[in-house]
Amino acid sequence: MRRLLIRPGAIGDCLLAFAALEFLKADYTEVWAPRAIAPLVWFADKTTALSDTGIDMAGLGDLRADNAIKAKLSEFDEVVSWYGANRPEFREALAGLRCVFHTALPPANCTMHATDFFCRQVGAPLGLCAKLAVERRARRDTVVINPFSGSRRKNWPLAKFRELAQQLPLPVEWTAGPEEELPEACRFESLADLTQWIAEARLYIGNDSGITHLAAVAGVPVIALFGPTDPTLWAPRGNEVIVLRHEPLCDLSVNTVLQAVRTADF
Repeated sequence: MRRLLIRPGAIGDCLLAFAALEFLKADYTEVWAPRAIAPLVWFADKTTALSDTGIDMAGLGDLRADNAIKAKLSEFDEVVSWYGANRPEFREALAGLRCVFHTALPPANCTMHATDFFCRQVGAPLGLCAKLAVERRARRDTVVINPFSGSRRKNWPLAKFRELAQQLPLPVEWTAGPEEELPEACRFESLADLTQWIAEARLYIGNDSGITHLAAVAGVPVIALFGPTDPTLWAPRGNEVIVLRHEPLCDLSVNTVLQAVRTADF
C-alpha cells in the first residue's frame, strides 16, 4: 500500500493532527506538509513541502496543472487529504482518483479535543498523543520561555513573563520567531533545530502557540497559558502538560504560574 497524506495548516494545527497521520502509516507513506513542518514528520518515508508540489494550481482552469498533479497523485494507492475539502473545483479536478478529503479544522461547535477530532476522521483510537523522536544530546538545567503566539490576544504580557523569569528556580532561555522583538531570544532557522534545543531544557513555558505544541510533542514538561481559546479543544496533549486558563489572560497572576511551576515534574 502506497499512501499519500496531505496536511496543510499552522504549526499547532499540524502537530495536533500528527497522531492521526501516524495512524495512517502504510507500507510506503509520503506526506505533503508546510515547509516548516516537513522535517518533523518522523513517521513518513518521504516528506515534501506543499509549496513544491504544484497542488495550489490544480482546479484553477489550467488543464496542464490539473494533469500534472493528477499524475503525481495517481502514483499512490490512496490519497488522504486535509487540503481541498473547501475547494470543490479542486476536488472536481481530481475526479477519478482514490482521494479521501477531510476538513482541516474542527467545526465551531466541536466539543472534543482537536487531536481526537482528527483521529476520529481516520478511524484511529481516541486519546492518542504524538511524540517526536528527539535524541537528547545534552541536558540543560534551564527553563525555555517563548512569550509570543500568533495573536496578541493570546499573549500573556511580556512584563509578567519577565517578572516570572526572575523568580524561577532555574535560569531562563528565551526564544522567539524571526519577526518578534526580543533581543535576548535564541532563534533557529528550522523547527527541527528548535525542537532539539527545547527538548534538552528542563521546562517550557509559553502561550497558546505552535511552539508550545512543539515543546509538548518534544517531550519536555510544559506549562501552557491560555486565554481566549478553549484548551478543551486546543491544549497541547501530553502527560507532562499543565494548562492554566484565565480570561482575560493579562490578569493571570505571576504567582499562579509559579505555583504551577512548583507542581511540575522537571
